[in-house]
Amino acid sequence: MGWHARLELHGSIAGGRSRLAFAHEGPLRVLQTLHPEGPAVVHAVLVHPPGGIVGGDELAIDVRVQPGAHVLVTTPGATRFYRSDGERAAQTVRAHVEAGARLEWLPAETIAYPGCIARNAFDAKLAPGAQLLAWEVCALGLPQAGDPFAAGVLQQRMAVDDVWLDEGWLDAADRWLLDSGPGLAGRRTLGTLVLASGTPWNEAERERLLEAVRAELPATLEPVAAGATCPHERVLVVRGLAEVVEPLMVLWQRLRAVLRQQAWGLQAPPLRLWRV
Repeated sequence: MGWHARLELHGSIAGGRSRLAFAHEGPLRVLQTLHPEGPAVVHAVLVHPPGGIVGGDELAIDVRVQPGAHVLVTTPGATRFYRSDGERAAQTVRAHVEAGARLEWLPAETIAYPGCIARNAFDAKLAPGAQLLAWEVCALGLPQAGDPFAAGVLQQRMAVDDVWLDEGWLDAADRWLLDSGPGLAGRRTLGTLVLASGTPWNEAERERLLEAVRAELPATLEPVAAGATCPHERVLVVRGLAEVVEPLMVLWQRLRAVLRQQAWGLQAPPLRLWRV
């Protein structure tokens, strides 16, 4: 039968203090809410006590952020899709961000274990004036432990309204995708970082944001190959490839700090959970 779990998060603001209410079914919880930046931003730490997602498991997370609130969601450890005997495992995140609200979706990496059959999806709906900063970092297999991604399938999806969709199948049998130059070029860690707005940026604003991001990208293809673009007037996307998770996550944290400052005028102190 597999675990079926649901978590609902509701962000609001009162008296200048962002708050988070939540309700859950099954093994998916909010470990703690914090205000390390002051009252205007509430941080939520999510945990999945079983420690991994196996075939037949379905995790659903619904996030709603009311006007003016600022919610940051992260996790203390990786999301792990384990080897499957044939059933699919799934994690689905749906976010609704209302006018003038902000959501930061900043989980630790996702690890696709060899033999997994999994779907990992994030869909966001943004009202005019809403803002989103989200990332995904995925590691295929455990190559440093001598357990490469020799079998398995991971379906990855990220979407913002009906203006941007990134969806694909990472199939261990597709050697052209995994190993060729136009594909992952033999690298097994990939990431996507998205800054999105419910209201279009003008051309000058888009170029300013892109210039700030590109100034932080590595000048060579090592240790991270990365590029940034604006595929839509409301969406900025950074894509990255690396051999292992750590350098890509370090880059994503640096880019988050740049985008927070450039787009929102906010500093970005590193989360305590990220300090290792």
